[in-house]
Amino acid sequence: MTRGENENELWDIYDKDRKLTGRIHRRGDKMEEGDYHLVVHVCIFNRKNQLLLQKRQPWKIGWPNMWDLTVGGSAVAGDDSTIAAEREVSEEIGLDIDLTNERPRFTINFPNGFDDYYLITQDVNIETLRLQEDEVQAVKWVDKEELLQMVKNGEMIPYYFLNSIFELKDIWGSWIPSIDRESSIKQ
Repeated sequence: MTRGENENELWDIYDKDRKLTGRIHRRGDKMEEGDYHLVVHVCIFNRKNQLLLQKRQPWKIGWPNMWDLTVGGSAVAGDDSTIAAEREVSEEIGLDIDLTNERPRFTINFPNGFDDYYLITQDVNIETLRLQEDEVQAVKWVDKEELLQMVKNGEMIPYYFLNSIFELKDIWGSWIPSIDRESSIKQ
């Protein structure tokens, strides 16, 4: 483990159907086949249609010194998705949010777990945020064009859905981009 990573962190273990098994996993230990854990990401947009990004510290394992989505991390034992998301936002950028009435906008399955993505709109004064020194070195707002340019420049973690993230925050389910979204939502 490196600075900013807690080897004493415990995760609940889920089965492939996302049901709790009652077993616990210690971060850093090898996951058993058929065991999964929960990860959350929160993407905060403002009313100017900008996305809040964080820059990872140089000592972080995986994507050091890269710009990342607003916050993300593993749910610890006892956390459900919403509680984990609220905790990660508070820990990483010092912002208290209430996701009581929110659900993840989408979930991506990865080899060892489930990654829930919350997409919320909230104006945030980044000057007042308290960044977690072990994990976050900076934050900034970007629009879609700047985000995609950062990916091209190798500055931003290249999540495969980034070219759609600004549209995903406004919809549920599927849509056909060539059809007027307002008329398709009313159907």
